[in-house]
Amino acid sequence: MHISEAALDETAEEGLIRGLADAVGSVYGKQFSHLVAVDLIGIPQRRRGIGGKPTDHIAPNITLSLREAAYRHPDVPNAPARLITSITDAVVDVLGEQAREQVTVGLLAVPEGRSGTGGRVA
Repeated sequence: MHISEAALDETAEEGLIRGLADAVGSVYGKQFSHLVAVDLIGIPQRRRGIGGKPTDHIAPNITLSLREAAYRHPDVPNAPARLITSITDAVVDVLGEQAREQVTVGLLAVPEGRSGTGGRVA
């Protein structure tokens, strides 16, 4: 997650990390929450722009990367829409309703055989 540095404090950091993991778990099942890695990347003031102009908006930009098949798993209907909604709601729960229109969620699909763990293709 890329976000304005000004929006991050200890409470927000803990809430966002927990909330984003829980958001994915709410779609795929609680047992998957512990697999979610969250990186909070703070953008210093004046280094974020929208529409070609610097902005003071917190403008959270979340990128979720999953194996391609996860987005079309038969046991998880409408997974992309559910993830976008759940992730947005998790951010709003921490940062407040005024952040909703600023939240951007991108879902990246990793094709089979193009990811790995521990040096092994998964």
